Amino acid sequence: MARALRPRAPLRLVRLLGQQRGACARTMAPPRCFALELPGCTLAHFVVGPDAPGARPDPGAVELLGPPGRSYSLCVPVAPGGDCAARVRAARVHQRLLHQLRRGPLQGCQLRRLLCYCPGGGADGLQHGVLLHDPGDSPDTRRALLELLDSCREAPRPRLGEFVSDSRQQLWQRLWELQDGRGWQQVDPEPVLPAAEPALHPVVPDLPSAGVFPDRAAARAVLEACMPFIPEARAVLALVDQCPEQVKKGTFPVIAIEGLDATGKTTVTQSVSESLKAVLLKSPPACISQWRNLFDDEPTIIRRAFYSLGNYIVASEIAKESTKSPVIVDRYWHSTATYAIATEVSGGLQHLPPAHHPIYRWPRDLLRPDLVVLLTVSPEERLRRIQARGLDRTREEEELEANSIFRQKVETCYQRMEEPTCHVVDASPSREEVLQTVLSLIQDSCH
Repeated sequence: MARALRPRAPLRLVRLLGQQRGACARTMAPPRCFALELPGCTLAHFVVGPDAPGARPDPGAVELLGPPGRSYSLCVPVAPGGDCAARVRAARVHQRLLHQLRRGPLQGCQLRRLLCYCPGGGADGLQHGVLLHDPGDSPDTRRALLELLDSCREAPRPRLGEFVSDSRQQLWQRLWELQDGRGWQQVDPEPVLPAAEPALHPVVPDLPSAGVFPDRAAARAVLEACMPFIPEARAVLALVDQCPEQVKKGTFPVIAIEGLDATGKTTVTQSVSESLKAVLLKSPPACISQWRNLFDDEPTIIRRAFYSLGNYIVASEIAKESTKSPVIVDRYWHSTATYAIATEVSGGLQHLPPAHHPIYRWPRDLLRPDLVVLLTVSPEERLRRIQARGLDRTREEEELEANSIFRQKVETCYQRMEEPTCHVVDASPSREEVLQTVLSLIQDSCH
């Protein structure tokens, strides 16, 4: 099925190889930059093709891409035009690909997050993928990967690249292309060269279309694209459509209370609502909570669209209830946004969008609370509470416990939110002390 690899070309033939490449390879020209997540949650950027003047090689990337062993890239393209339906299809293919790589003959290989993006940045051309490293360089791995591609009947089909090293230690990538009558064939190699790290993480320009939706219409378009394969999406949209597009808050204060799992959020929201004789609301609201587990199993773009639309349903309830009494909201938009950003932006804290970036701003058409309270406790206290209560957790909440970097990213995103900002309250003291602190904050901010 695979043809033998040609002798590796020396560096002086880089331009000549680019001129001789076939039509199949030329279609893969954009995007050519890659961001590889290394151990320790750092990122290495490299480019396949043209040189990047002044950039320095990343030893961590060389160690993962080159021998010993063999590495493969699998990236899921978004269909030309990149409309919402195309993004949803690509996200589901990527999720299914990860599930397949973690079982069967490939489960012994190492997986690393990989992004493929355009050299100039921007949302167009972004591809989510994975780097698979086989420490033993088994021919069975290549065979299993090609069989996996053959099994992908639904578009878009992932694109497979294979990394090789020549006698001069130059790294090359060879793409596999399905050619009529010849099956899977490798096209001519292209050099792997270091690339400068972009000023902004390459996924950030894509976030308004992929999880941090700027308005109700953007989130709605995602669930519309899901209706053919998620029947419950139609039911969610029917409930959303019953809510006015523009709602206004009443004269009574609206306070949103945020916090990671096991920070005392449920206790505080109940106690505050009782003290203020306020209405207590939750996001997602009860009318769609029955489908929460279903949407939690979907890719980020679908999961966050579900939670975003839940916020708009809650906003309609807030508008009505705040004309009669104060309103306490157990989670609201900040939760939706922080988890989306922390999940989609690979790497560590240093790769998050900087403070004051527009991605941290409240959606323009969503009713705003008067105050947002963020409850925090130490990681050790959170773990103690979780173990003591045996709480049911979402996949993201389980990652908070297992991955300290992810938890720090979520907490940092909360603290960077703007318009409105989060007012941090230490929830470690006694229940009574925390309640009094929150009530004093409400008194000072809402009167």
